[in-house]
Amino acid sequence: MQLDLNLLTALDALLEEGSVAGAAARLHVTAPAMSRSLGRIRKATGDQILVRTGRHMTPTTRALAMRTQVHTLVQEAHQLLSAQTELDLATLERVFTVRWHDALTTTCGTALIAAVHRQAPGVQLRLAAEPGDDTPELRRGEVDLASSAGPPSLPDIRHRLIGCDRLVLAIRPGHSLTEQPITAERYAAADHLTVSRRGRLHNRIDDALTALGHERRVIASAPTTATALQLARDTDLVVALPDAATRSARHQLGLITLPLPLDLPEVPLHLLWHQRYDNDPAHAWLRETATRTLRTLFTPPNQ
Repeated sequence: MQLDLNLLTALDALLEEGSVAGAAARLHVTAPAMSRSLGRIRKATGDQILVRTGRHMTPTTRALAMRTQVHTLVQEAHQLLSAQTELDLATLERVFTVRWHDALTTTCGTALIAAVHRQAPGVQLRLAAEPGDDTPELRRGEVDLASSAGPPSLPDIRHRLIGCDRLVLAIRPGHSLTEQPITAERYAAADHLTVSRRGRLHNRIDDALTALGHERRVIASAPTTATALQLARDTDLVVALPDAATRSARHQLGLITLPLPLDLPEVPLHLLWHQRYDNDPAHAWLRETATRTLRTLFTPPNQ
C-alpha cells in the first residue's frame, strides 16, 4: 500500500502537532476524519505513529525518525504542484487572519486593508485580538501573520525583522514634566501607567530605575495601547510606549512626547508566520504587503 499526498500531509500534521485534534484543526478537517487518516497511515507504515501516554499522544521511535523527511517531502510536493500556477490577485478568494500588537493594528490596519482590497478584492482579512502567545495558533494555521518583539523560539516559525522602535513618554499638555528638562529622578517621581494585557504593574523600566537608585509608583495598568493613550490624555499619568508604533495616535490625541531618560535597548518588531506558508504565493504576497505597510512606520516623519 502506498501513501498518497493527502496522507503524507496528514502524517506531517500529526507528527508536528502530536495529536489528532491539533492536526485536524491545522488542516481544517474534523477529528474523526483525521482519526481515519491516522488509521490508514498506521496500516500503510505498519507502525502506530502516535501512541497514547496518559492524556497525551507520544510519537513512536519510527515516527520521530521520519518526521523531518516527511515534512521535507510534503513541502517539496506542494512546491512542485504549485510551481506552474501563477498568482492571480484579481480572482484570488481567501481569508487571512492577522494578529498584531494593538498599536500596530490601530496605526497600520487601515493601510493594510486598503492595500489588500485594492490588489485582491476577493481577499478578506480578520484583524484578530492579540493573545499572550501566537505560536500555537500559528502552528495550527489559525493565524497567518503575527507580530512579536522578539524572534520565535521554535524553528518552524519563520520571522522577518521589520524595524526597531524606541520607547518614549506620552503625557497630557500642561503636565508638570514639561516644565523642566526631564531626568530619571523627575521621571521616577511622577505617577505612572503600564500597558499589559495581563495587568502587570512591573516591567523592565522598573529594573532600569532600580539600577539607578530610583523607584517609581505605578498607579494603574491598561490592557491596550489605545486605552493607555486615552488615560494619559485625561490624567496626570505618564506612559512609556514605542515611538513609531504610536506616533500617529499620540498626534491625534494632542499628547506631548518626551524622551525616556533611561538607557534601554530598542524594541524590535518582527513579522511571524509558519513555515508551511514559505512556498505559498498568496501568503508570500500578503507578507510582502504587510511588510511594506509596517515599514512605513520607520520612515522619518519629514519624508
